[in-house]
Amino acid sequence: METSLFYFFSALTVGFGLAVVLNKNTVNAALCLLVSLIGVAGIFALLDALLLSVLLILVYAGAVVALFLFIVMLLNPKSGLKKPYNKISLVAGTIGAALLAVGVRSFVKHGQFPTAPAAEVFHAGLKDYGAKLFTTYLLPVQVVGFLLLISMLGVIVLSRKAESQEETK
Repeated sequence: METSLFYFFSALTVGFGLAVVLNKNTVNAALCLLVSLIGVAGIFALLDALLLSVLLILVYAGAVVALFLFIVMLLNPKSGLKKPYNKISLVAGTIGAALLAVGVRSFVKHGQFPTAPAAEVFHAGLKDYGAKLFTTYLLPVQVVGFLLLISMLGVIVLSRKAESQEETK
């Protein structure tokens, strides 16, 4: 039973993750992201990490996807960029492909995922989880928060540019 649920949630996550990337309609892509995150939450629930599962549904599926939808509606993607690929997007794509290649090479070389830290987090209680989050994993949490701040500022700058361009027309 657990194996079939794992395959179901994995297929749901991968299928809708691909739909996020390949979908041209941004609202549909955000809704596909929501379903993909629900699949990840299901996998967490199968791993007995119910806290992570509920937090993923509440924070990411609830708040972040709603924020994405508001941002998409604010920016009005129909008046987006005329040129789909520029130098910055090509450089970013190259860097992303290089990082993916390094990750795949590392996985092939070592042959398995590291198991000790993940096993500690999944089988810990709420108090232990909080202690690990603010001691061992403090730097990754701060980096993610900083990246979210940068993306929020980028959206504000993009919306200001769109407003100023509409006013000059």
